[in-house]
Amino acid sequence: MVDVSPFRGWRYDVSQVGDLSDVITPPYDVIDDKFQDQLYKQHPCNFIRLELNRSEPSDADANAKYARAADFLKHWKLDGVLLQEPEDAIYVYSQEFTWEGKTYVRSGFLARVRLEEFGTGNVFPHEQTLSGPKLDRLMLIRATNANLSPIFGLYPDETASVQQALDDVCLKLTPSLATDHLGVIHRLWVVKDHTAIGKVKAGLRDKPVFIADGHHRYETALNYRRELKAAGKLNDDLSAPNFVLMHFVGMQDPGLQILPTHRLVSGLPSSLTSAQVADALKSHCEIEVIGKGDQAAEETWGLIEADGGQNVFGFGTASDGQWLLARVTDDSPMKKLAAEHSEAWQSLGVSLLHKLLLDELIFKAVGGEPKFQYVHRLDETTTALNAKSHQLGCLVAPATIEHVREIAAGRETMPPKSTYFYPKLLSGMVVHSLS
Repeated sequence: MVDVSPFRGWRYDVSQVGDLSDVITPPYDVIDDKFQDQLYKQHPCNFIRLELNRSEPSDADANAKYARAADFLKHWKLDGVLLQEPEDAIYVYSQEFTWEGKTYVRSGFLARVRLEEFGTGNVFPHEQTLSGPKLDRLMLIRATNANLSPIFGLYPDETASVQQALDDVCLKLTPSLATDHLGVIHRLWVVKDHTAIGKVKAGLRDKPVFIADGHHRYETALNYRRELKAAGKLNDDLSAPNFVLMHFVGMQDPGLQILPTHRLVSGLPSSLTSAQVADALKSHCEIEVIGKGDQAAEETWGLIEADGGQNVFGFGTASDGQWLLARVTDDSPMKKLAAEHSEAWQSLGVSLLHKLLLDELIFKAVGGEPKFQYVHRLDETTTALNAKSHQLGCLVAPATIEHVREIAAGRETMPPKSTYFYPKLLSGMVVHSLS
């Protein structure tokens, strides 16, 4: 059973901070040092000071930044920069964005959900996690005792009845508004209507929830709860640390977009040609030479999109600027190369690309010490190849929502960089206190 409930969130008082756009921030995992400094300068109360506090020259140790984040949170509450909702609420949160010339609106809501150990309930992960980010987030949650940014969860709702119950109430409400650095418009409505909240709780009770983004934060919340239980500090099942902040989006939502994550490969011979790539792939693929240059890259990607399958790929080589379209015609080696995984996992585009086409065929044929960079836009791929900073570009179709659902429901995790849900959820719209 999925236990979703409203909560008294902490939100910015715009009468103090001004434009909400100046104080919100993307999640920590898409912020580099340069962007971090930019956000620090943008506003003295920008949420970056909580979400990703920077190290300072005067720090006595590497953990000082977490204590500093907690200090900012404490004083912003005391000074009224952040105000707590006077009563429990669910927070409807929509994002309006443009991708490749088309405008979308993705709608969902923020609530807290009871934590479930993976493999025991109805909350399913779909990606693997790394120890470094989990330790970082654990240090932060220990210091602040708060969920500063939400998990992104998906749930099946073919009739959209859960979201509709909230949207009906929002027609009478005025949203808070913020525009991020990418031009995405974020809107937040505070819903306190008990009838609507009751419909949400009942509507989600028996549904599975699939984590789309925020796996590290969810596992961190689990680890934090375990720590508190072991220390005898969590004796009440209704205590806030038994829950985590989550953004829920119906899997049928028309604004739910998964972007492709293309691969750029360096560490290969600089003389690598499209003919060598074609020769390495020909035993298991049908190869078509598309042409040379950026226009050929666009044509290659257009053919991949038009096909819609997971077995079609594009390969561009920096040395000659050529682009190939490769269609896998024999994937039988995957049964051995990924024997520990299901057929659904083996047939994913990213699985085929890495396990069969790259590791087994291309890299064994051409040698080198491959290193990967991951990009989402076609122009990022062509720019890197034109600059010859990478020797090989690989275009791969994104996994679909149904792939996520099937593989996660089978309690498998997808390969790294399988999905990129755009846009990212902002940090700083609502804080869930664990006090």
